[in-house]
Amino acid sequence: MLICGIDEAGRGPLAGPVVAAAVIFEDGFKIKKVNDSKLLSEFERENLFVKIADKCLEYRIIEIDNTVIDEINILKATMQAMCDALQGLRIKPDKYLIDGNYFKLPDDYQTELNYETIIDGDAKVFEISAASILAKVTRDSIMRGYHLRYPEYDFYQHKGYSTPGHDRKIKKYGLCQVHRRSFCRKYFGTYNMFEDEVCL
Repeated sequence: MLICGIDEAGRGPLAGPVVAAAVIFEDGFKIKKVNDSKLLSEFERENLFVKIADKCLEYRIIEIDNTVIDEINILKATMQAMCDALQGLRIKPDKYLIDGNYFKLPDDYQTELNYETIIDGDAKVFEISAASILAKVTRDSIMRGYHLRYPEYDFYQHKGYSTPGHDRKIKKYGLCQVHRRSFCRKYFGTYNMFEDEVCL
């Protein structure tokens, strides 16, 4: 039996993409130390990424950037990324396991799948944990790349999440091209104070 784990990284940040990963293993296969990506160090995640990519039957990683998130909202963007990831797999698994309790894909594609949603699945289910590591490592790499383009925001440090330091940087420099306007409006209330100060 082939199992596909699906998870995402980056639903909550103020900047950058949301990234979804789908990864397929034979049922019962395990890689030592694979766990919820949030419980692992960056070094551990990156080492495990290589092992997962090498040992799995197939994986697919999809990113949806901040402009699309602003256009369609973060939930729809996350579902689109998951849908693109699983549809991009050449191998068709027997079952899909998804972290969380919500799974509604574009055009109700989920109705064609044998799937199960699992709350805290990234900490309970090996295949979902593996997907969470693939997604998290990929997104962190993207945010380090954004740091090279926009060093004043320290994206390498907070990866686009809301922190006191990141909030101060936005108030000082305004928004750059990878900030999610809809999220910054929600977090800061007065979006217009940044509107004329967007970094290009």
